Amino acid sequence: MPTAHVNGITINYEIDGDAAARETIVLVNGLADDLLSWGFQIPALVEAGYRVLRFDNRGIGKSDRPQGPYSSRQMAADTKALVDHLGFKDFHLMGVSMGGMISEEYAIAYPDDVKSLTLACTYGKPDAFCQTMFAMWADIAKTISVPFVMRDVALWAFTGPFFEERPEDAAEFAAAMAALDQTTDVYLAQLAVIQDHDATDRLGAIKVPTLVLAGEEDILIPVRLSRKLQEAIPGAEWKTVPGGHACLWESPDPFNSAFIDFVRSVSA
Repeated sequence: MPTAHVNGITINYEIDGDAAARETIVLVNGLADDLLSWGFQIPALVEAGYRVLRFDNRGIGKSDRPQGPYSSRQMAADTKALVDHLGFKDFHLMGVSMGGMISEEYAIAYPDDVKSLTLACTYGKPDAFCQTMFAMWADIAKTISVPFVMRDVALWAFTGPFFEERPEDAAEFAAAMAALDQTTDVYLAQLAVIQDHDATDRLGAIKVPTLVLAGEEDILIPVRLSRKLQEAIPGAEWKTVPGGHACLWESPDPFNSAFIDFVRSVSA
């Protein structure tokens, strides 16, 4: 995969789809997810006719892993440096979970780049419930291991019916998450992004067409926080799809359809 040295780090990225496609989609990963995490989205987006950029955030995959803590603004600057390096403008920006927080900061800081904004399974600011959960993850990572934390995250990310009706898929996802290649220090550096993110006083500055998308049964980032985010962004649309926090993996077809329908509506 190609790399780019931008904003003081080397970023690993991949471009899918026809280079001559009229429109580009930029995808921003969540906590501890590398660019392979978009595997259930890429075929649908390419088939729909889009060129798609995905990349490893700082601290994961084959991108550099500098000392943290990191911030959502810093990682938005990483994204900006990468798209400038590639010459991408007027693109559709999608971020999931931590990636949504990064995308909020991007749309606030660099509005002229963004044709549409999709914020999935995310918030403008964590509440006390989320902060307590994240503090527990940090303690587990420091006292036991990051893979042990990811076993816990798998329980929060998927719904009960997923474990009951698709046990083989559930076991496969849990094993993949438990095999995460991320040291404790770097995991904590990324975790700081979702702990410290707060765009609540600046969300009104987002003027691009925006969709806030949530899994109907998300308990990791409660749906009420995503709804609060949507209400804070002028004119933002609201959509839910089946599944929990990992709805992009648990129920990819409705997730992909909701996103593509929104992007097409903006383009039209």
